[in-house]
Amino acid sequence: MTQAIQSQQRGILLSESALHQVKSLRDKQGTDFCLRVGVRQGGCSGMSYMMDFEDTSKITPQDEVFDYDGFKIVSDRKSLLYLYGLMLDYSDAMIGGGFQFTNPNANQTCGCGKSFGV
Repeated sequence: MTQAIQSQQRGILLSESALHQVKSLRDKQGTDFCLRVGVRQGGCSGMSYMMDFEDTSKITPQDEVFDYDGFKIVSDRKSLLYLYGLMLDYSDAMIGGGFQFTNPNANQTCGCGKSFGV
């Protein structure tokens, strides 16, 4: 796992490689998007992660916002109950590459790494 960026207490941790990847994807969109991270019911283990770019105008007072050098990660408070301490990493490996979620709150995970149970 790549080293997490640590400058202040954050509910969602982001590795240097994940930050580089999301900034690159955002720049390709040509708009100042934030990254919304959350959970929803479903997946093989009961809950699945969701992650998508979103216009910053959709950030609400009920959201928690984590700033990484001007790049914002947003999560609704209900999702953050399940995600607090989550480490988001990125690997460009041919097999098993992509974004990886390491969730200290999960007591079971799916083999694909995209769903979890608490």
